[in-house]
Amino acid sequence: MTRTTFLMLTALFIIACNNSENNSASNNKYEQTKQSLEEVEKASPKQFLIVKSHDKKNLLGQTVVKGTISNTAKICTYKDIEVQLSFYSKTGTLLEQDKETIFETIAPGTTQSFKTKYFAPKGTDSIALAIVKAGGEK
Repeated sequence: MTRTTFLMLTALFIIACNNSENNSASNNKYEQTKQSLEEVEKASPKQFLIVKSHDKKNLLGQTVVKGTISNTAKICTYKDIEVQLSFYSKTGTLLEQDKETIFETIAPGTTQSFKTKYFAPKGTDSIALAIVKAGGEK
């Protein structure tokens, strides 16, 4: 084996070793980023859950609230979502607040429908919904 061939093989070996270290470091960094994203999503479900609703009265005088909850998280699945319902008058005065737990599991990028019924306080003109908390899964 000539000296030039030996040097070329040694250089190729060193380059190959450096590439595998770079790939390993890159994969490790990706896993750390993924874990930190998951931690952020678990810690703040209000940022990643969007609730929309509409309501109507039924024949019994109850207010029927139909809505959807959408999960915009990339990794975290949420379950047992607690929603706050705020009942307002025509003038915007808060009349009453109630909490409702939606016992569903919502995977990342999906939307779940829900329906609930209330005897709204007299004078209710509108209802606002907000996410209070949710349990997170991986």
